[in-house]
Amino acid sequence: MTFNKKVIVALDSNNFKQTENLVDKIKEQIFGVKIGYEFFFNFGLDGYKKIQNKNINIFLDLKLHDIPNTVKNGIEAIANLNPYFTTLHISGGDEMQKISYLTKRKVRVLGVSILTSMDELQIKKYYNSNNIGNLVTKFVQYSIENKLDGIVCSPLEIEIVNKIKHLNLLYGQKNFYIVTPGIRPKSYNKKDDQKRYMTPKQAIDLGADYLVIGRPITESSDPLNEINSINSTIE
Repeated sequence: MTFNKKVIVALDSNNFKQTENLVDKIKEQIFGVKIGYEFFFNFGLDGYKKIQNKNINIFLDLKLHDIPNTVKNGIEAIANLNPYFTTLHISGGDEMQKISYLTKRKVRVLGVSILTSMDELQIKKYYNSNNIGNLVTKFVQYSIENKLDGIVCSPLEIEIVNKIKHLNLLYGQKNFYIVTPGIRPKSYNKKDDQKRYMTPKQAIDLGADYLVIGRPITESSDPLNEINSINSTIE
C-alpha cells in the first residue's frame, strides 16, 4: 500500500517492551512517533535511541519554555539527537523563538500555540481572552516572523493557521508545517482530557500536515487495524 503518511503516534507509556512491540507492528503504516515527557523521563536517551534505531521519524515533544540562552542550549542538545520535529512554547517570546532558529541545525522546530486540553474558560483565565481565534492568529504570526518551522495547534484552528500561512509566503519559508493533536476517530468514544478535537478526515481536509494520535491507537485492541482504518479515511 502506497500513500502519503500523515499519522504520528504518541508513545505515552511506562512499559518499554509494550511500546517497542507496538512500534514494530505499526511503523510501516505511519509517518513517525511522538516521544514526550512520559516516555523520555521513564526511558531516557537509551529508550529514545532504541526507538530511533528502528528507522522511524521521531517527534521529540519536550515543549521548551525558558530564558533564551537555556532554550538555545536545549535546542543544541536536541539537535544532536536528530529528531524530525521538536517543540517550544510560542508564549516564551520572540528572543526565545529566534534563538532556536539560529541554533537548531537540522531539527525542525514547531511552536506550541494553545494546548488542546484547554477549553474557553481556561483560555480566558490564563490568556485573558475570550477569542481563541485571535490568540492563535497572533501566535502563528509570531512563529512565522521568528522563522519557526511550523505550529502545533488544535484542529479547530487549522483553517486560521492556513490563511495566515498563505498570506505570509513573503517570508520565504519553503515549509510551515501544521501538526495537529486532538484527533479522535469516530470509533473512539471515551471521554478524556482533549477539549478541542476533530476526526482525522476533518483535520486533513482543513489542511493539517500531520496528525498526532495517541490513545485511540495505543489503547486499541488492534492498533494496526485502527491505523489502517484512519489511513483509509484520510486518503
